[in-house]
Amino acid sequence: MSEVRDGLFYSEEHEWASAAGGQVVRIGITDHAQCQLGDIVFVELPQPGSSVNAGESVGSIESVKTVSEMYAPVSGKVVRVNESLLDQPEIVNGDPYGAGWIMEVEVEGDVDTALGKLLTADRYRELIE
Repeated sequence: MSEVRDGLFYSEEHEWASAAGGQVVRIGITDHAQCQLGDIVFVELPQPGSSVNAGESVGSIESVKTVSEMYAPVSGKVVRVNESLLDQPEIVNGDPYGAGWIMEVEVEGDVDTALGKLLTADRYRELIE
């Protein structure tokens, strides 16, 4: 069974999000998503400084099985990406909620409001069961 962490917020497209301080939200893919993908071999990261809209594609993740789109769970400006994934994309498989984070987005408006539009851990568990 996939790990779903309490205290994080989730999208129906299997991304997680958490407040990272100030107006910044840290984003990655869920344990469920990385399990479904299998061994990840490439992560296409968005460009820092680019604007993203909730629900829109911001990159892709390639595994030995398939290529999957990655979607922004919140709207805002990409302020940081996890460049470690360029050389070691498999980090996402080993630690999707920690070292395998994908990007940080500075949201427009209130962080709690932006995160409140996403699924709670309990609702996400229901979605993947």
